[in-house]
Amino acid sequence: MKLIILSLAIAAVSCAPASQPTAEPIPILRYDNEGVNPDGSYQWNIETGNGISAQEKGQVKAGPNPEEAEMEVAGSYEYTNEDGSKVQVSYIANKDGYQPQSDILPTPHPIPPAILRALEWIAAHPEPEQKVRI
Repeated sequence: MKLIILSLAIAAVSCAPASQPTAEPIPILRYDNEGVNPDGSYQWNIETGNGISAQEKGQVKAGPNPEEAEMEVAGSYEYTNEDGSKVQVSYIANKDGYQPQSDILPTPHPIPPAILRALEWIAAHPEPEQKVRI
């Protein structure tokens, strides 16, 4: 029994992750936060000692009815990539969803001209509805 317990203890110690050196905390160089205003708007920005910065503003947009008011947010963030390049992303978020813009984001391939012409022809020449007999 002692041999089994000793074997399990050795196995547990050998499987434990190696201790990582403690990293120094990253200082916050600037942090401004207006909080939420009575009209629902807000604004904040932050800058850290490792080159990360971010800012955001939000406001309530009135709808046709008071119940249909919508939040609209605009912001951006930037950081330095591992290869040393600067990454910048700006965004808006509203009723249409989160909409980021950046050079690092993938873009869809263009639609080949032949397929685009076929789609335009199909849209211009809809088929008549067919009645289904049961």
